[in-house]
Amino acid sequence: MVIDDSKTIRRTAETLLKKQGCEVVTATDGFEALAKIAEHKPDIIFVDIMMPRLDGYQTCALIKHNRLFKQTPVIMLSSKDSIFDKARGRIVGSEQYLTKPFTRDDLLGAIRMHVKHH
Repeated sequence: MVIDDSKTIRRTAETLLKKQGCEVVTATDGFEALAKIAEHKPDIIFVDIMMPRLDGYQTCALIKHNRLFKQTPVIMLSSKDSIFDKARGRIVGSEQYLTKPFTRDDLLGAIRMHVKHH
């Protein structure tokens, strides 16, 4: 799942992942994402930090507080590469932090690292 308020980022990530055979669900913000997570139960969630209404940290915290989804890997996406942001990402329980612009290998590497193949 890719959560980002930027259509370009959503489309880029979706295209890259679909080419690799992944099924992709997108959401424009945390509120929309939470409903879709419950419905689709994604294997991994990429979430942008800077979003209106509910930011990436809040979204990640809500996902991790839900016992059904607390095991779901959450990867933070941000255009800022600061130690403070990375630390904050860890505090709310995210597994990894990718700096934008990310590459196909960044996304696939994160999936390989965190998604256990059933």
